[in-house]
Amino acid sequence: MAHRKFVLDTNCFIDAARDADFRAAFTRFSEAAAAGLYLSAVVAAELRAGLANRKARTQFEDEVLGPFVRRGRVLTPTERSWDALGHVLATLSEPDGLRAAQIPRSFVFDILIAQSCREAGATLISRNTRDLARIAEITPFAFDAPFPDLGAA
Repeated sequence: MAHRKFVLDTNCFIDAARDADFRAAFTRFSEAAAAGLYLSAVVAAELRAGLANRKARTQFEDEVLGPFVRRGRVLTPTERSWDALGHVLATLSEPDGLRAAQIPRSFVFDILIAQSCREAGATLISRNTRDLARIAEITPFAFDAPFPDLGAA
């Protein structure tokens, strides 16, 4: 039986580290979705960059990143993802009059994560559904707010 694929956005990991109730929901979802759970290389980079010291980075690499790497479950943006990034930014720039310097780095990362999910047939789980909806208008992909019920999955 094929499993649905899921990717957890950076904000899910951060919220799980900061809030016990969210962490419990994160853990339940992660356990239920384990057979189809992937990690975005972009999310891994964002998380690693936010860690304060070498000890925390080593712990992250051992406990979070390592299991995904060993199972071949890391989604990395492809050339097509980078092309989609340019397309989405150019398309949004036209009506909004945005310049590249005005676009938050986190939004650029969201586009890369979204496109990687699209290519892999994965659903992105994130609290940032407003920005994701803007991206999906231009390059459709599946996303959901934390945490969808997997009873019917």
